[in-house]
Amino acid sequence: MPQSIVPAESPQQPVVLVADAFYPRLDVFVPARLPEVTRSQAARLVRDGAVSLNGGACKAAHAVRPGDVVAVLLPGPSLAPQPEGIDIDVVYEDADVLVLDKPAGLVVHPAPGHAAHTLVNALLHRYPDLSCGDAFRPGIVHRLDKDTSGLIIVARNERTRLWLVSQFKQGLVQKEYAALVTGSVPSEGSISGAIGRHPSRRKCMAVVPGGKPARTDYRVRENLGSYTYVSALPRSGRTHQIRVHFASIGHPVAGDRTYGGRDAARQLQPWLTRHFLHAEKLTFRPSAASQAMSLFSPLPRELRQALDAARAACPQPPCPPQSGMV
Repeated sequence: MPQSIVPAESPQQPVVLVADAFYPRLDVFVPARLPEVTRSQAARLVRDGAVSLNGGACKAAHAVRPGDVVAVLLPGPSLAPQPEGIDIDVVYEDADVLVLDKPAGLVVHPAPGHAAHTLVNALLHRYPDLSCGDAFRPGIVHRLDKDTSGLIIVARNERTRLWLVSQFKQGLVQKEYAALVTGSVPSEGSISGAIGRHPSRRKCMAVVPGGKPARTDYRVRENLGSYTYVSALPRSGRTHQIRVHFASIGHPVAGDRTYGGRDAARQLQPWLTRHFLHAEKLTFRPSAASQAMSLFSPLPRELRQALDAARAACPQPPCPPQSGMV
């Protein structure tokens, strides 16, 4: 019988991943699902026995097929995340679900390099009974990048978590982001491009052959000369999707040093200190028995200031904002 990778007495719980597609190698699958882990780190975790495939021992070269269960014991603290008294803004709450307005700079869940001071630590402090899902990501059904602000949904029980995961997979959760991108783009459009690991920058994503299909629709709110203020509507949920897609067409998100370089924010310094991306609106059904609901989060102060600076720098004739969009 294959041996488990986690001794019974270990207080640490692995992250459990279920494959939804074919991957030629285990050390390709793990970083594809855990962006914080590079391929070389994944291979090392496999060598160290910290990864199991369908409950048994495995090698980095093993293929992963749909339905396979991969358990990854991540390096870091030996215990599950601990409660921390971090302020969080709860926009909506009922017995099954929470919607939070996440500030920029807050990591969603513990990962290598971020063992504490995350949204999960804050949730465990405010909701000590939160335990659905794996121990390192209780209640988490989707993520926002560290420096992306805005609305995020959290499940409060396993039944709701499974329901929400199903809704996300079917594309039934509608998300709208406010984004400021560099340059001028057409009044509306759709960006399609399969997203996967960048071939040389392993902590970055890119539009690459063999990546996962992804599509981002957008519409222009304001044309501001050197920048365009847009609504971005992701129709899939790939890591860094909006940032990667706009960078792929030559219009990276303003302030995004990862995908746009230093020039992406130069004109808006010192107002813009992170990428201009805010999860502004969510429309979803909290449960199978509920009606769809929509929630809204206004732009944070620092993004309003950066947007005002972009407007002020807009060349003549004036480029007035569209009413009701901000």
